[in-house]
Amino acid sequence: MTSESPQTSGLDATRMSQTLGEIASKSQNLVNEFLQRQVNDGSLGMTDMTNINRAFMEMSQRLMTDPNRLMEAQLRLWQDYLDLWQKSAVAWWGQSSKPVVTPASSDRRFRHEDWQQQFVFDYIKQSYLLTARWLHSTVTETQGLDDKTRRKLDFYTRQFVDALAPTNFPVTNPEVLRATLDSGGENLLNGLNNLLSDLERGKGKLHIRQTDLNHFEPGRNIAASPGQVIYQNELMQLIQYQPSTEQVYRRPLLIVPPWINKFYILDLREKNSYIKWCVEQGFTVFVISWVNPDERLAEKNFEDYLQTGLLTALDTVEQVTGEAEINTVGYCLGGTLLATAAAYLASCEDQRLKSCTFFTTMLDFTQPGELEVFIDEEELTALEQRMEQRGYLDGADMATTFNMLRANDLIWSFFVNNYLLGKEPFPFDLLYWNSDSTRMPAAMHSFYLRNMYQNNLLKEPGGITLLGKPIDLGKLTVPVYSVAACEDHIAPWTSVYSGAHLLSGPVRFVLGGSGHIAGIINPPAAGKYHYWTRDTLDANPEQWFQAAERHEGSWWTDWLEWVSAQAPERVAARIPGEGPLAALEAAPGSYVRQRSNH
Repeated sequence: MTSESPQTSGLDATRMSQTLGEIASKSQNLVNEFLQRQVNDGSLGMTDMTNINRAFMEMSQRLMTDPNRLMEAQLRLWQDYLDLWQKSAVAWWGQSSKPVVTPASSDRRFRHEDWQQQFVFDYIKQSYLLTARWLHSTVTETQGLDDKTRRKLDFYTRQFVDALAPTNFPVTNPEVLRATLDSGGENLLNGLNNLLSDLERGKGKLHIRQTDLNHFEPGRNIAASPGQVIYQNELMQLIQYQPSTEQVYRRPLLIVPPWINKFYILDLREKNSYIKWCVEQGFTVFVISWVNPDERLAEKNFEDYLQTGLLTALDTVEQVTGEAEINTVGYCLGGTLLATAAAYLASCEDQRLKSCTFFTTMLDFTQPGELEVFIDEEELTALEQRMEQRGYLDGADMATTFNMLRANDLIWSFFVNNYLLGKEPFPFDLLYWNSDSTRMPAAMHSFYLRNMYQNNLLKEPGGITLLGKPIDLGKLTVPVYSVAACEDHIAPWTSVYSGAHLLSGPVRFVLGGSGHIAGIINPPAAGKYHYWTRDTLDANPEQWFQAAERHEGSWWTDWLEWVSAQAPERVAARIPGEGPLAALEAAPGSYVRQRSNH
């Protein structure tokens, strides 16, 4: 009998030695950097944990005042486990039995066949699901808590429960065990190397790669729609896109993206680019590309983004096209800025804005969704202290916050793939964009969170004053197209609907399928999802939904019919750089290439 070579029997011993040596070297450097940063940072951020601990202490005190309810919850858990033991015994003898608990249809953690077919892993799975359900219900059903504390407890309990899932540990994840046996442990070594690389890239903070960061490049295979930067200042570049039709609508289209992320979510690739699609429909498209700010822009506030950003872009579009009637689109925070700009212009009797389209835009922050758990006095004070140290909110902090809203999909799935299975993340344009985070100027972000999220002043007539004008959304009388997404965790559709009632002009409200991104970036050619429409805006969102008409496919075609009907006149196509302003550089410009230093 011939002996197997190291390559066929398992992990190559030489390669293992080299890999371990590289890991040891990286580990030492990272530990030194980590310890040094702790000295530099001090106790920054402890207020956040104190706030969370206070909520759980209050819950514990409430539970102790009602021992009968706690005992009932414990008895329910025991009964569930008794049922599980009985049915597991039946399954042990090869007989089929109905599971005590099953994962939600949207839960992709337990889709490997061994979770269903192998007795031990099926038992582990059901035990976890039962315990998670018990813990979550016990916390959220505690009596005597105010709604804000209850939502905070609900959110952080889910974070805790998700982190303890058996899929996140090598010995209780059958897919990881199989990979470990098949590779002789090479997957775990690769995973450790990936972990250390991510820590090194994050300078001691763990930034899990969600995609291959070297696969994409703005201007090459994403954000590649042809156009020119025709204007720039310290806050933004304005891009005008190359027309693809001989005739274009007379009214140009100005798109205002959020500055929390970069604009090219609207121009990922040819097949899903909203910008390219608008150009093909015959619009002269202008898009603001916001700067990725650093400490030099720490004092830039919301007024600056209004004046130096949107209003300046509006002036430039008029200058380039010669048109005093302009259609506009605002996405998320960009839509909030657009609404304030429209109200400001109305108070100045400036009538250039002829229509506003809002993508997942909140104007009424009464129910701000799961982000509310980060918006109370303690959290905001701690956040402002962190921003004061740097002059901005680091893009990675913002990315982590949004990832926590969908932790299983955006954190733990990559933890398993990258570190336990030792695989490289798959190249995915959307996740590359998600990883290409931006910073927030300290003054602007503090104003936005306190005035909109915390105090909800935008919905109050004159609640905030910008550029010397009280902002009253009731003065916005132009036609509005407001689209929300039914599964949106960031801007809940009922909140978007509530904000539409603050406007005085005709509003067409449309509810799209999926979430904050996929519900908007849904090209007609994809044939995905659906949307609901109704000609009237009922007082209650659920009443509106019950009477709304469902349509298959993308809402983009509905929007096109709405916006083009208002001004169908066409003129000769406008070429960027051939008007009053010369082209400065090719799209997507240099601002979008500025990456946050992780």
